[in-house]
Amino acid sequence: MLKQSLQYKLLQKLSPQQIQLMKLIQLPTQAFEERLKQEIEENPALDTGKDTSDTDDDFSNEYEDAGTEKIEAEDINIDEYLSDDEIPNYKTQANNYSSDDEEKNVPYAAGTSFHQSLVNQLNTFNLDEEERAIADFLVGSIDDSGYIRREIIDLVDDLAFTANVFTTEEKVVEVLKKVIHTLDPTGVGARDLKECLIIQLKTKESNKVRSLAIEILENAFDHFVKKHYKKLQEKFSISEDELKEINTEISKLNPKPGSSYAGNNKIAEQIVPDFSIKIIDGELDLTLNARNAPELHVSREYNNMLKGYQESSTKSKSQKDAVFFIKQKLDAAKWFIDAIKQRQQTLLVTMNTIMHYQYDYFLTGDERKLKPMILKDIADKINMDVSTVSRVANSKYVSTPYGTKLIKEFFSESMKNDQGEDVSTREIKKILETVIAEENKKKPLTDEKLSGILKEKGYPIARRTVAKYREQLDLPVARLRKEI
Repeated sequence: MLKQSLQYKLLQKLSPQQIQLMKLIQLPTQAFEERLKQEIEENPALDTGKDTSDTDDDFSNEYEDAGTEKIEAEDINIDEYLSDDEIPNYKTQANNYSSDDEEKNVPYAAGTSFHQSLVNQLNTFNLDEEERAIADFLVGSIDDSGYIRREIIDLVDDLAFTANVFTTEEKVVEVLKKVIHTLDPTGVGARDLKECLIIQLKTKESNKVRSLAIEILENAFDHFVKKHYKKLQEKFSISEDELKEINTEISKLNPKPGSSYAGNNKIAEQIVPDFSIKIIDGELDLTLNARNAPELHVSREYNNMLKGYQESSTKSKSQKDAVFFIKQKLDAAKWFIDAIKQRQQTLLVTMNTIMHYQYDYFLTGDERKLKPMILKDIADKINMDVSTVSRVANSKYVSTPYGTKLIKEFFSESMKNDQGEDVSTREIKKILETVIAEENKKKPLTDEKLSGILKEKGYPIARRTVAKYREQLDLPVARLRKEI
């Protein structure tokens, strides 16, 4: 049975301009510069460069008393664009900008990519048509770490469907071992860590230690990775000193042969700090990177076009269309200039509040002085939405006397110590990291013991919480931290 009903909903929608502003705020310095270049290329009414103040003032005053003629069909007030929208002296620069500042571009060396290097090496092999097709496909299946993560049967199927090569698992394994596993860097094309390490050991000159190492990896890999050293000594009848030598030999191998390739053509990311915090006369000084404060104004040429139209005695349809186009471009230029100004203000206000919230840390660099701080703390202080603060924190860097830091790293949850004071979880993690670094590696501390030590230091934390913080610090369990 069909029914009709009337529903009322109250929805809040962001305008396209607001959405674009949010996107601008989220952009880090380098991406912002690219966005700026794109806008200037697409909108000829937007101009950059330095104009002399006297010239700008004369130009602005020239049209102060212009008429108010309108294009009736389009209802465009020419005077609006000849006066209010003309902002030749509008500059969205930070106070710290200097004309002596140089934009330093970091050159990147071009080179052969990791996968291209493997393909080039295949050209040195004498392979028939089928073997070459299989070898090319296997090289294409190698990930950036140097591994083939897929099952052989899946590769056989893909060869048939995508490359029209019908072969067998045995043939693929043959090419893998005869060709791919001999490529440089050694260990490339392995299907797992065990195979990767064994391939590397087998390419080295054989001796007693390496032979034992291969035997242990082939027959007791699980015991080795789990550091069951006593079981290994018993199983292979070796002493602790011999096991130490074997462990040292294996530790010299590369578990990720692909990532070590010097010519890997991953784009090197240059971090450009969006802010700079310095200590001047014992006080913190915050500045916005000048590259976030471009010099923008409305094109003089477009204003001349409007003035020419206004002074024209006859106005054709094509002229009216042109003026309507100019109006659109001037509106976009005005909005973009205003959006950049809002972006600057939002960045500075947000970072300034964060800086003062974490004043003791920025003054000393002591991470133990980082106060608990969540996005809402900052949002409430600057009367902005939490999402806006998040956009600033997640993608921006600040240069400090203690290094360049990602802003979101200053945010952390809180917990109470044994005196009932709120302390940052970041502080607790730092202490936990220090305790683990100083432990006896022959008898590493369990999470239960770490929990006890933290309680003694005044931080009543459960074992489960210790485990969570340890995992966040990317530290393994006690058994895997054990050393001989």
